[in-house]
Amino acid sequence: MKTNLLIAGLAALMLTACAPDNSTKSGLFPDNFKSGTNDNDATALYVLTNAKGMEVCITNFGGRIASVLVPDRNGVMRDVVLGFDSIQDYKNIHSDFGATIGRYANRINQGKITIDGKEIQLPQNNYGHCLHGGPEGWQYKVFKATNVAPNELELTLDSPDGDANFPGNVTAKVTFTLTDDNAIDIKYTATTDAKTIINMTNHSYFNLSGDPSTPATDHLLYINASNYTPVDSTFMTLGTVEAVEGTPMDFTTAKVIGDEIDNFDFEQLKNGKGYDHNWVLDTKGDVTQLAAKLVCPATGIGVEVYTNEPGIQVYTGNFLNGTVTGKGGIVYNKRASVCLETQHYPDSPNKPQWPSVILEPGQTYHSECIYKFTVEK
Repeated sequence: MKTNLLIAGLAALMLTACAPDNSTKSGLFPDNFKSGTNDNDATALYVLTNAKGMEVCITNFGGRIASVLVPDRNGVMRDVVLGFDSIQDYKNIHSDFGATIGRYANRINQGKITIDGKEIQLPQNNYGHCLHGGPEGWQYKVFKATNVAPNELELTLDSPDGDANFPGNVTAKVTFTLTDDNAIDIKYTATTDAKTIINMTNHSYFNLSGDPSTPATDHLLYINASNYTPVDSTFMTLGTVEAVEGTPMDFTTAKVIGDEIDNFDFEQLKNGKGYDHNWVLDTKGDVTQLAAKLVCPATGIGVEVYTNEPGIQVYTGNFLNGTVTGKGGIVYNKRASVCLETQHYPDSPNKPQWPSVILEPGQTYHSECIYKFTVEK
């Protein structure tokens, strides 16, 4: 009998050892992303794959890209975005990691907008300004998810009139498509039943070394922009457009981010605590033209950015401070990443000289951002 029990025990151990690992290739466990019980609050992890073995994991909580697995120059697969291992961390730790931002990406001065003569007070959550839709923006909402195909996910959010005091019942859709040329094509649409403002973006934090315990300041950055919008010490745009030529803001030729990032004699870098600015793209809304490119020399991994938006916010993780622990138990320190947020310019509702962010009933908002991953030999 003891022999039979021993054999049974060994068999059970072997079955456990041989049980399939249900983690994604990037090491995330889908069970850790399950929460909620109905269509309004149920969260999950969705995995997109392509013919080349690339993998992108997305959670419908905040429409967040949780991992991006791409090959380096030696064929080693590396996860190149910051994030968390579980839905609880995404819910409990305030962050924008990988998020779909709305209704309004970036800052609105003192959280005030005026529509048809009526002043509207929005939440003030950053130096007195409204940042990324306020403290309860769309990055903290649960989207309804539809897996369209193995390489495509559609997320839908119904944002009611008065959501964070923004007017209009808005239905927003975000479609993520992973193409066979290793690009994440993100398309946004939105409609409204009352005049409102919309400015959506993705807030992925890239570290193309695949090791976010190291800073991303060694990355090379190119921005197809002759001008940028300067900010004051509260990160609010001044309303002017200035040339990058002859300043540390000039990335029209690719250069190492860290070369001038701490040149605080240049007031804009002091105000931004590094790079945290909007560049005025020279692409003129042409999604086929390269808007920006980030490359890690150590791995050869690059990401090209294409968009129909007029601007791109480059943020170099200046406020990461070692208090947040992310995937794999890695602590995220200052400048562990670079964000490339395609957008209309910050505070456009209060600066009529800039492209409009007004959305009217009967219109459809369209925005597109493509992150195409490359390998430099």
